[in-house]
Amino acid sequence: MFVKVCGLRTPETVDAAVEAGADAVGFVFAPGSVRLIDPAVAAELVARVPRGVETVGVFRGQPIDEVLRLARQAGVSTIQLHGDEPADHFARATESGLRTIRAISAARFTAAGHAGDERLLIDATVPGSGTTFAPEDLPVPPSVGWLLAGGLRPDNVAALIAAFGPSGVDVSSGVESTPGVKDPELIRAFVSAARF
Repeated sequence: MFVKVCGLRTPETVDAAVEAGADAVGFVFAPGSVRLIDPAVAAELVARVPRGVETVGVFRGQPIDEVLRLARQAGVSTIQLHGDEPADHFARATESGLRTIRAISAARFTAAGHAGDERLLIDATVPGSGTTFAPEDLPVPPSVGWLLAGGLRPDNVAALIAAFGPSGVDVSSGVESTPGVKDPELIRAFVSAARF
């Protein structure tokens, strides 16, 4: 099970995620988010991450030139785009040497489907809100590997993995003591629970 811990902003929480065995750590560059991080601070945190652990910059509805600039400043290996970004944004990221993740709500995936993106993350309607969605909201999951997000916590992640059958999970608010503040103990508990 691929595990991504997102919205990290401190050395302690990055270290906790890496030591717990997370496969990826995420940093949010979407304006207005309580998890927003400055790219220079993110670069210091990315430097702490060992080779083999993916570093992901998360963006929402931002111009691709801005996305690529911030990703370069932070030194992340992957960009995750939330919104209706066109295919050429993903192509430009790939041409720049970045891996990509397209994040989409379960409702939008059901309505539209998506093919050709490197990876797909299926989230609740409001990303970062801590709300889940039900299996019936995703009657036909993606046919290739995908990440489940939305309301995942240490106490529910195993059951949701069993219900949806994703190849990976992505957590943010579910490992926070207060909005935007990650708890190292919750991070460790989540990674352990996801690998039941």
